[in-house]
Amino acid sequence: MADHAGQDLTKLAACFEALGGEFATPAGEMAARARQCRALVFDWDGVFNNGCKGNGQASRFSEPDSMGTNMLRYGLWRQSGALPFAAVISGAANANADEFAKREHFSEVYLCVGNKGRIIDHLCKTEGLDADRIACVFDDINDLPMAASCGLRFMIRRDASPLFSSHVRRQALCDYVTGKTGGAHAVREVCELFLGLIGRYDEVVSSRAASDHDYGAYLAMRQAVTTRCFSEVGGDIVNRQ
Repeated sequence: MADHAGQDLTKLAACFEALGGEFATPAGEMAARARQCRALVFDWDGVFNNGCKGNGQASRFSEPDSMGTNMLRYGLWRQSGALPFAAVISGAANANADEFAKREHFSEVYLCVGNKGRIIDHLCKTEGLDADRIACVFDDINDLPMAASCGLRFMIRRDASPLFSSHVRRQALCDYVTGKTGGAHAVREVCELFLGLIGRYDEVVSSRAASDHDYGAYLAMRQAVTTRCFSEVGGDIVNRQ
């Protein structure tokens, strides 16, 4: 018979499957990895938005997704006592990605990246991170080197790419496929699932809603972060500051 935690994870998985989410890795195994997570990395286009650009219109982000990333970072802070590393890694020159990372006081933002797997290697060397403790959120082919390196992988659904989705599953490059798409708050879905997997959702929401002492302590630490900005130029990672 499943224990209480196992029963809770079964209910959690059913909740997200009802939303259209798909678990490529069992929720229990994902939960074990999530509890060890110390870093979060996000692709931008197709993740925080639907990836559409043109005529001067840059890809944007939503406040529900922003709240999700903040609550997830708070939940990981409550779990480990340390502010998790957080980064946006984009293959394009995205002004809104830059703005979002700085507004939310992410640790780093990388733009114009050709090989995102190299960035994960860079982070492990420069920040002392363990790739197995990094969770990534991605949606497309150029993200696969990053997904291959990370310990926990969330893929944003795009129904127009069934062969790509099948490839990613066959190659064991994702653990969960979202029910929602990048233009429909898929990042919020990932963050809520993650908080559910580590058993922190209710306490995080209650603390944030009350703006209590714990949330104040976390927020002060978050706001003290100065986002470091990098680009890839000729294969080199260059500090833009």
